[in-house]
Amino acid sequence: MSIEKRQLTLADTLRGLRERAGFRTGKDFAAHIGWLPSKVSRIENGRTLPSDADVAAWAVAVGGGDLAQIELRDEVREIRLERGRWKRQLRHGHADLQRSTAKAVHDARSIVMVEFFLVPGLVQTAEYARAVFELAAEMHQTPRDSDDAVRERIRRQDVLYDPDKRVEILVAEAALRYPICPPVAMRAQLDRLGNLAGLAHVRLGVLPLDTVLPTVTMHGYTILDDTVTIEVNHTDVVATDPEDVALYRGITDRLWEAAAEGDDARELLSRVTTPTR
Repeated sequence: MSIEKRQLTLADTLRGLRERAGFRTGKDFAAHIGWLPSKVSRIENGRTLPSDADVAAWAVAVGGGDLAQIELRDEVREIRLERGRWKRQLRHGHADLQRSTAKAVHDARSIVMVEFFLVPGLVQTAEYARAVFELAAEMHQTPRDSDDAVRERIRRQDVLYDPDKRVEILVAEAALRYPICPPVAMRAQLDRLGNLAGLAHVRLGVLPLDTVLPTVTMHGYTILDDTVTIEVNHTDVVATDPEDVALYRGITDRLWEAAAEGDDARELLSRVTTPTR
């Protein structure tokens, strides 16, 4: 079954649960559950994939019990995993994905990015970003549209200067030492990070290579408000369960304990040299 049909089937299941619970219309159900009617409509028409929290609230509202809630949440997660596969997302290139990502970033009030092997996309220079897109297109054998993708990625960086947002960027020193682009471009990228360290509402931290970490994590991740996104080689994983989000917030807090910030971060950046080939 295609991913689109699976989402429509899920929507039909949720609508059926609502009707069997005695809610004749989506509007009645929305009033009961405390949502906008438009949200119920989008979910029941398959236009919006509900979050884990949405499914849990839906199951409780219709009296579905724990088993129904578990089954629904498992189906949502499987749909999300399939929809997140890079081969699917990048079938038209990187630019479209960058546009959709930009919307999510602009809508968020809190932005947290933690990376160990790459400079986070939100603070990449154009040349560094171009190298990343070229490598990704080669890996996934997808269309190369690096120029358009770079423009979209750079365009979303205006959120760094929005005083209404709280931005945290935490990057490992290892990411700064892997020369995925030419030395001149890497030096420009390091300069870019050093300049960002002075922005009042952007918290920039670097995890030094010789520091004992107070916790471990298997991968980088992004937290936009109450949604965690983990990018792995074949897909991206989205977590909205409050316990999962709390786990990643806790990991982030522990990592900040070991990070160099402010003048210490700028001094570390100045010490990093770009290897030559």
